[in-house]
Amino acid sequence: MTSLSTRSAALACIGALLCMSCNGSSGTGGAGGTGGAGGTGGQPSLKCNGHEELCDRRFDEVAYPMAHNAMSNAAAGWLSPNQDFGITRQLNDGIRGLMLDTYDQDGELLLCHEICDPAVGNQPLFEGLGEIASFLEANPREVVSIIFENYITHAQTASAMQESGLIDFVYAQPLGEPWPTLGELIEARTPLVVFQEKMPPEAEFPWLMNIYDYAKETPFSFATPEDFTCDPNRGDEANSLFLINHFLTGVLGGNPTFAEMVNFNPLFIDRVRQCQEERGAFPNFIAVDFYDIGDLFNVVDTLNGF
Repeated sequence: MTSLSTRSAALACIGALLCMSCNGSSGTGGAGGTGGAGGTGGQPSLKCNGHEELCDRRFDEVAYPMAHNAMSNAAAGWLSPNQDFGITRQLNDGIRGLMLDTYDQDGELLLCHEICDPAVGNQPLFEGLGEIASFLEANPREVVSIIFENYITHAQTASAMQESGLIDFVYAQPLGEPWPTLGELIEARTPLVVFQEKMPPEAEFPWLMNIYDYAKETPFSFATPEDFTCDPNRGDEANSLFLINHFLTGVLGGNPTFAEMVNFNPLFIDRVRQCQEERGAFPNFIAVDFYDIGDLFNVVDTLNGF
């Protein structure tokens, strides 16, 4: 979609409640913000993802902090969660990429991780997407990406996007064309870039893009820090985006002890730089468990030159 539709009063109220500061910073990690004092004559400067400098950079020239299994969080009582906090808190803290798993459980579309039992953890899909819509409504100068690990159909994803209001923010990138700048995405009111892992033979919705048509990645299953590699995994090496999976994999799910082992510098920034050099590509999505532990935002700022 290329324009915002009128929101219901309820969504506006939710957005106001979820916005930490609709006229100021949207994150505590250094990656957020809608604008601030600066420029000439005391006029507020326009920022993109917290920095004026990012407005003129193409989408594929920017690094983004990403939450792996973003729906799985301790605050909501999930078993063996991958994150401490839910989607709204993640976005307010500065997360700008969300990895979300989608399932159809007896006709109900859910965010869950392999097992959708409430005792393990789940969230209605439209509700989770609604949190993202409220954030974007309240923070119009932030660009956010989603990568769906989808076990539902293309049409079901589109239906949930429509129901949540998130459809109004999506951007469709023509394959093989240069990416727009963050400023262009924001001015066009299409600040949401949506990818999906599993695609039908014929794409029905151009804004719902196959992540591996656009990105390449590192492996994602590591038991110890010594197992980390930057080897090619999914996606063609010529693709314009680069996803670095930087987390250890537990038997049941996430483990904050693992994050304590790998989320801190110098190990973290050294591995990212190693992958950048080995693969000859700028790292765009830096995906971690327990983003609030360690140096994720510092690493992203370093990549972005801050």
